[in-house]
Amino acid sequence: MDFKDQIGLLAQRVSKMKDAILTEEATKNAFIMPFLQTMGYDIFNPLEVVPEFIADIGIKKGEKVDYAILKDGSPIILIECKHWSSDLDPHNSQLFRYFHTTEAKFGILTNGIIYRFYTDLVQSNKMDEKPFFEFKIDDIKEAQIEKLKEFHKSYFNLESINNTASELKYMSELRALIIKEISDPSEEFTRLFAKTVYPSIVTAKILEQFKGYLKRTFAQFLNDSINERLKTALATETQKAEEISKEDLTSATVDENKVVTTAEEMDAFYIVRAILASKVKVTRIISRDTQSYFGVLLDDNNRKPLCRLHFNGKKKHISFFDTGKEERVQIESTNDIYEHASRLIKSIDIYEPIGN
Repeated sequence: MDFKDQIGLLAQRVSKMKDAILTEEATKNAFIMPFLQTMGYDIFNPLEVVPEFIADIGIKKGEKVDYAILKDGSPIILIECKHWSSDLDPHNSQLFRYFHTTEAKFGILTNGIIYRFYTDLVQSNKMDEKPFFEFKIDDIKEAQIEKLKEFHKSYFNLESINNTASELKYMSELRALIIKEISDPSEEFTRLFAKTVYPSIVTAKILEQFKGYLKRTFAQFLNDSINERLKTALATETQKAEEISKEDLTSATVDENKVVTTAEEMDAFYIVRAILASKVKVTRIISRDTQSYFGVLLDDNNRKPLCRLHFNGKKKHISFFDTGKEERVQIESTNDIYEHASRLIKSIDIYEPIGN
């Protein structure tokens, strides 16, 4: 499963669970810790992810940041968390205070759904007032996923991210400016176009006329672009449909006895992968669904079971193999799997005593 798929699963998790998350602490456990795991960081390693990181401020001692991500013993990212329904704007100043007291070059303000990334592009060692990167996990665009990937532990490079931060900051400001000019062209913007196409002197009256022309032209251009994309997409889908043979349609008929993998099983599989990401490459953790259970294996090897999910009955159970034999444990929800992280990790140690 690649990074994009992992983010997609996390987005589904957030959308499905948020109404049941009542506190800030629950937001951290259900949304933000899985996010950090998806980013490749070991939340169970205090040398890598430190909860309640102390950031003393002058004479005010004991000030704490919700999380700090460390590299070589020093903080590189500070993270301030709020409940998923909280408005983040009033809390910016809290992260501002922490930023200049540590070596961290990046700050993240989040409620588990909205993520705002800050740095010090304007003035060194002073956090910018505006984030250079912002996204909603349940509405994240493909281009944003590619930028987010640079913060993944495997790809983190300070120089590269600084360049990305600068690029994102100015592109964001340019985008805001373009949107403003499209909706309400300024005099300077209108004059630029009018002087190019109008054959005579651009008077105040002509300028006002061209302001209307520009607004209608932009609207028409955007409408034509959208229609053209829709036509292309429909043509592509029609062509694909025509290429499906009669045999393909027959073979695609759903058999009532066919195994169906549920979203809840995939959610649990994602959690298991996230927990074990610090031990082995996630591509080695494979799922096999059967009518009896949903199995998770190491290297797709039946002799290396990591756990089995029994979600088809009224009660949910998960089987562990860390003792050398199968042991079934009842759980209330997929989120309970985090409580058994040590057992999953021990299973890896059984198959690979030296680690990977």
